[in-house]
Amino acid sequence: MELGATNPFTLAYIELEWTIRIAMLVIVPFRRSPDAARGWLLLVFFLPLPALILYLMIGRPSYPRWRRRRFAAANELLARATREIAHSQHCCLPRLPERFLPASLLIEQLGQFPTLGSNDIELLADYEGVIDRLIADIEQATDHVHLLFYIFADDRTGGRVIEALLRAAARGVACRVLIDALGSRPWARRLGRRLAPGGVEIERALPVTFFRPRSARADLRNHRKIAVIDGRYGYIGSQNLVAAEFSPGIVNRELVVRASGPVVLEFQAVFVADWFLETGRLLDSPRLFPHHHAHAGVVAQLLPSGPDYPVAGAERLVVALVHGARRRIVITTPYFIPDEALLQALQTAVLRGVEVHLILPRIADHPLVSLAQRSYYDELLRAGVAIHLFREGLLHAKHLSIDDEIAVIGSSNIDIRSFLLNGEASLILYDQAATAGLQAEQAIAIARSDRLVSAKWGQRSLPIKLVENIARLVSPLL
Repeated sequence: MELGATNPFTLAYIELEWTIRIAMLVIVPFRRSPDAARGWLLLVFFLPLPALILYLMIGRPSYPRWRRRRFAAANELLARATREIAHSQHCCLPRLPERFLPASLLIEQLGQFPTLGSNDIELLADYEGVIDRLIADIEQATDHVHLLFYIFADDRTGGRVIEALLRAAARGVACRVLIDALGSRPWARRLGRRLAPGGVEIERALPVTFFRPRSARADLRNHRKIAVIDGRYGYIGSQNLVAAEFSPGIVNRELVVRASGPVVLEFQAVFVADWFLETGRLLDSPRLFPHHHAHAGVVAQLLPSGPDYPVAGAERLVVALVHGARRRIVITTPYFIPDEALLQALQTAVLRGVEVHLILPRIADHPLVSLAQRSYYDELLRAGVAIHLFREGLLHAKHLSIDDEIAVIGSSNIDIRSFLLNGEASLILYDQAATAGLQAEQAIAIARSDRLVSAKWGQRSLPIKLVENIARLVSPLL
């Protein structure tokens, strides 16, 4: 058919597609990492119109203007809370060894919180044991209970926590629950019907409501898992308030820190700020920030991160710690899709003579993410990184140890979602005994894993390698 006979609607559509391609070629790379830009431009080239619609929905990892203004106010709350915590006559501001100062200063610049001494730390790896300890602390609460969780389910496990909250509220304890609107969506209404009549305040973080003002983007989530009881005991880690086997055929393995001491007030400050962000209500009772008397204990520091913050704090922290390692790095995460900075840092660490170990699950609960993750194994193995695939359920724990001195435990995965799109919280411990405890858990995980062998891994079929690399190309969009 001659060009002149071409349907005018077809010509118009072709012109539209090329207009989108050219415009996006200018727009997409602006203030975006090369990896993310490559993924978007690849999608734009093949599917211009769907790519444009998707970009308008989730193309920018930032919140609307009203939320940024509210976060500026919340940031003032964090700063005020930090001053109260740090300047308390009972608070212990430790003098860290010089080798720790760059990391602690970076974390304070990224998240505002200083290092605090005199903390007691317990590592809890037993799934039901974590729920038991949390419920026991709720039963002893006298003033308040604050829970901030990505997933809070009205199932057998979550139901036990619900009952403990209702008993605490009946005693006059102020109970507040903040759940992610998408992560807890299957149970949110039932939770409200059970908790609210019993005097427990429950709010949803980042609700997605189409055609309504102040709706959140579906891909920007509050992924934190934090509990605070009376401002004296706190929990942080990877475990949600849901049964370990909530995904059919998959049992989750977790690691949680139970803390007492001044660092719990940093947990509290994050909850208070998130509560204000979602509700506009300020929690300003002095009882939320009780004094903690100094004693010998672990030096700890909290790093909150997410789209509200101007810098990708979790990513900067991990890269900085990897560059600072001298002997051994062990990273445990269920989702590992590194950016170029982290990939090069790990490769450079091996060249410097540092042992680098990755503990990753063999089981995949997100197939496309797993394919993208697997695409990195070849170059990591060639670089000398040891990869251990955990074979006993889904190792959902998220932590890393640096040498024998620094441990990081929290909710952040090693992927672009946790680095840029999710609100996360990471607890950093500057303590040899605490790090040894984490290393003991890592050793158990390695013993329950199969080490990946480069020669055997390279025998995968060409179609599988092709699919993995296609998934890698679009991984910045996952």
